[in-house]
Amino acid sequence: MAETAPLVATQASPTTPSKRITSIIKLLVESPGLTNIPSTHTFTLNSHDQVVSDTEEPVPVIDYSLLISSSPDQRSKIIHDLRKACQDWGFFMVINHGVPERLMRSMIDACREFFDLPEEEKQEYEGKHVLDPIRCGTSFNTSVEKVFCWRDFLKLFVHPVFHSPSKPAGFRILQKSKRSSKRITKRISESLGLGTNYIDKAMNLEQGLQVSIANYYPPCTQPELAMGLASHSDHGLLTILIQNGVSGLQVQHKGKWVNMNGYPNSFLVNTGDHLEILSNGKYKSVEHRAVVNKKAARISLVMAHGPSLDSVVTPAPELLDREGNAPAYMK
Repeated sequence: MAETAPLVATQASPTTPSKRITSIIKLLVESPGLTNIPSTHTFTLNSHDQVVSDTEEPVPVIDYSLLISSSPDQRSKIIHDLRKACQDWGFFMVINHGVPERLMRSMIDACREFFDLPEEEKQEYEGKHVLDPIRCGTSFNTSVEKVFCWRDFLKLFVHPVFHSPSKPAGFRILQKSKRSSKRITKRISESLGLGTNYIDKAMNLEQGLQVSIANYYPPCTQPELAMGLASHSDHGLLTILIQNGVSGLQVQHKGKWVNMNGYPNSFLVNTGDHLEILSNGKYKSVEHRAVVNKKAARISLVMAHGPSLDSVVTPAPELLDREGNAPAYMK
């Protein structure tokens, strides 16, 4: 996409946009007469970016039912597949996970209901600090960011202490994702040749931090100029993502951006920075981003699982000793 001069919305000056416009994208989209997006939301995109479909570069698929199988042969095969997915992609799709479709739908519905609340009710949660247990907005730090993403978010601290807005009531089910994350983590630990519970203990996951982020990406009149979420990797150990069926997630793979559409009733998992460190770089924390479209709102729900806040994450000594490698990451 070619670089384009900033365009200005009629609702605000490009240099002095109102707080409402820069903090609540949903309000901006619903304002009458919007034809051009403000310069405050215009990204300079790389014209050399190559975007391909996931049919050209299929994301690995992991059958969760085999991860918990009592058959040694099935377990061995799926752990091999999991190792390859973590090494080659850092992303994989999980099927046959046992989470009812209605439950996954209810999670997305809870996100939608929150973003549809009157603005005065959401203002209560417009937190100022990154560690506020309930926080909504569009930018993590409006004081330093020069370009704003085309999304609104709600961020909740779910574990070790559960926090949730009073409305809607459906967010409590987010706690259930910890069980799936824990089982996947055990198999990842085995795939590294470590004990089943090695990562769990090394990162003190019993007191580990779980953060859930609901993202709302409204339709955009000029999607080629906007970005739902800029390219980034995830800080934690493991991230589980579900979405409302509207595509928009792109993953960096072999120098290309791969559109991740996903199977119905599946969820996506990606490895984070802490797993890359613990594995001494064997498993990568991969860059990904969210793009927007003209026609439909996309809702995604991210459930990020990580070590306890007092954990010090280092390459696993057992891996270093076994493979004779120096640590690639230092304290």
